[in-house]
Amino acid sequence: MVYEDSTCSLCPGGCGITVRKIDNRAVKIEGKPGHPVNDGGICILGLSGLQMLYGPTRIKAPMKRMGERGAGKWQKISWDEALGMLTEKLTAIREREEAHTVAAIAGSDQGTVPALLARFMAAFGSPNFIRTPSYQDTDELAVGTLFGEAGRTGFDLENADYILSFGSGIADGWGSPVRMIKACSLWKEKRVPVVQVDPRLSNSAAKATRWVPITPGTEADLALGIAAVMIAKNLVGSGAVSGLGGIKNTLLTDYAPEKVSLSTGVSVEAIVEIAKDFARANRPLALCGRGKAQSPESLRETAAVYLLNGLTGNVNQEGGMWAIAPADYIQWPEVARDKAASAGLRQPRFDGAGSGQYANARHLLQRLPDGLNGNGPYPIQVLMVADANPCHSLHDAAAFKAALDKIPFIVSFSSFNDETAAMADLLLPDHVYLERYADVPVAAGLPSQTIGLSKPVVSPQFNTRHLGETLINLAQAVGGSVAESFPWKNYETCLQETLADKWDVLMQKGVWVDDDFATAGSSLQMAALDTPAVEIEGDAGTFPLLLMPYDSIRISSGYIGDTPFMIKTVADTVIKGKDGFVEINPQTAGEMGLSEGDLATLTTPRGEAPVRVHLFEGIKPGVIAMAKGLGHTAYDGFLADKGINVNELIGPVEDPSSGLDAAWGIRAKLAKA
Repeated sequence: MVYEDSTCSLCPGGCGITVRKIDNRAVKIEGKPGHPVNDGGICILGLSGLQMLYGPTRIKAPMKRMGERGAGKWQKISWDEALGMLTEKLTAIREREEAHTVAAIAGSDQGTVPALLARFMAAFGSPNFIRTPSYQDTDELAVGTLFGEAGRTGFDLENADYILSFGSGIADGWGSPVRMIKACSLWKEKRVPVVQVDPRLSNSAAKATRWVPITPGTEADLALGIAAVMIAKNLVGSGAVSGLGGIKNTLLTDYAPEKVSLSTGVSVEAIVEIAKDFARANRPLALCGRGKAQSPESLRETAAVYLLNGLTGNVNQEGGMWAIAPADYIQWPEVARDKAASAGLRQPRFDGAGSGQYANARHLLQRLPDGLNGNGPYPIQVLMVADANPCHSLHDAAAFKAALDKIPFIVSFSSFNDETAAMADLLLPDHVYLERYADVPVAAGLPSQTIGLSKPVVSPQFNTRHLGETLINLAQAVGGSVAESFPWKNYETCLQETLADKWDVLMQKGVWVDDDFATAGSSLQMAALDTPAVEIEGDAGTFPLLLMPYDSIRISSGYIGDTPFMIKTVADTVIKGKDGFVEINPQTAGEMGLSEGDLATLTTPRGEAPVRVHLFEGIKPGVIAMAKGLGHTAYDGFLADKGINVNELIGPVEDPSSGLDAAWGIRAKLAKA
């Protein structure tokens, strides 16, 4: 029996893991004791990682499409043939000086592998490296807007003595899930008050000291109402927020508790009591980022919640919110740019990010379908997709999938048979995380600079190839200045040189932590609070209900689908057989003639779907909810065709202040089938 240490990269949490092996076969994954992120704990996704390693959904070799796109007819080919096909396509495009018509979608922009993909795009001559949307987008914008410097937030949860959570799934997978579970236990042990603001009685709300039901979409109003009470009662820390005087009267007038109560459904007494308790705590901490924080929020809402931390003065100190400067360990020379690359990089980004009204936005993937359908600055000829499944995870996923038909050639680097890989023309499968080296920068709300090292604990099980290796091979095959920009012999050499003196520490301990990190500013500047709220899509007369998705720690709602082990743990009030359930308050259900288990038709402005009804007292009347992460059409029989993909019923809604897709729900109607 042998034990191998590594780092889990199935979510942004970056937990340390120990893999038990018998006869060179991995048989169990456990949390690594003493690891600074999870200290021996492990979540259900990490625990079931072996089913991803050995499961039937793996893409086992390079393949090219043989039938109609999406029909699932493939021919296995060699890596030489696969890279030759892609190289030929890319070289021809470059020779026509159309390098900008190549795009790449990545699930992350953190770490050396995403950096290599972004570098390849820049060296090739395309501005179109696009990351899938997440709360990271809003957080980065909020830090830049409020602190005036680039960075992200971190939260010293373990030393806080009052938690005010605006929809954050602190027990449902927010941040680093295992760290959060341990923090919840610590708060209970230390009798730390935890207040959960949430339209439904989520697991996080159930575990909180106090649940505050709120009308969905009014969280920013509540945060500003709490701020107004703190200001009115002189409960504000001195010098923590600059420019407060300029909006003080606006807060006191427009966000008086009486007004905020009408919009949020939270009583005046509750608003005042929470404001006093929060302000009088020694180390209060306000959190936001709905559910698992996998989707952007409005800049207004995030800024309003961060303002509360600023008003108490609990910023960049123990028990507070930290503004952390970006990690800068990837120090590579500028890419070599020939004439083709320079010409391509002068073209505008296809998604419009970084220019015009949304000059500060870095990625706006939700705009891709509209651009592909004729409103883009130019056509996209080749799309490469890595560690992302936008055909399932994006809002209006069906429209995104349909728009892909406008792209002549799609390449997927996915390890699994997911919905986006099914739409590809060429599959170049990556190793899974247990078969490869990779640096794992851990943000996920940690108040430190932390990097984990994912190490191969078993040999590759199939004829797959490390994505970093594939990108280096591809760059060398394209040749010229593109090859010059990739001087490394292989990915492992690249990783060692990039990590430099951190490499030895990571090989020995598996994690590198810097608690003496640079901060992004010292005080908040009043900004982004006067922008309009994000309006929900749909007419209230036609669609009288509010549909909101919710996250469950038992359902993977990122780019990776649930394992067979995970899907078996989901309650039969969420999914039963192939039927997905929609939660509805019994009062609302009674008014509509619906009973528990009834088959109904759920309709939104974006489409309709058959659902079962689950009566739930823990949701506000007029609001209905569905779990995210279901409704897959790919993968295997354990996951495919079970439930509804709620993303197909919700369309993107752009935040007017950032351009990000900040949709938190949609109007809907429900009728008995």
